Amino acid sequence: QVQLVESGGGLVQAGGSLRLSCAASGGTFSRYIMGWFRQAPGKEREFVAAINWNGGNTYYADSVKGRFTISRDSAKNTVYLQANSLKPEDTAVYYCAADRNPYNSRWYVRDEYDYWGQGTQVTVSS
Repeated sequence: QVQLVESGGGLVQAGGSLRLSCAASGGTFSRYIMGWFRQAPGKEREFVAAINWNGGNTYYADSVKGRFTISRDSAKNTVYLQANSLKPEDTAVYYCAADRNPYNSRWYVRDEYDYWGQGTQVTVSS
């Protein structure tokens, strides 16, 4: 069974940065599409960023493009989300997710992902 464990969340002032990590175990990490989603109170869980199985392609929501960077380290079975220039509207629980299909083109669709972490809270104060 694949397990995903996020870390790195916290409280930061607007304009600050955080680096989220997601450690994977129990599966073939190097073959998975990895994604980050977030969910703010009272809102749907939304796509933030994704990276393909070999790290050669990355995808971002328009709201974070140019501020967030997703990367992966297959030797460590870990995916990262570097979040810079944070805004209060970035406040949410951030979830890591894994898709077993390395060729899936619907990387922005929540229901396409097979495994989820428990989430890490990011709070950005104004």
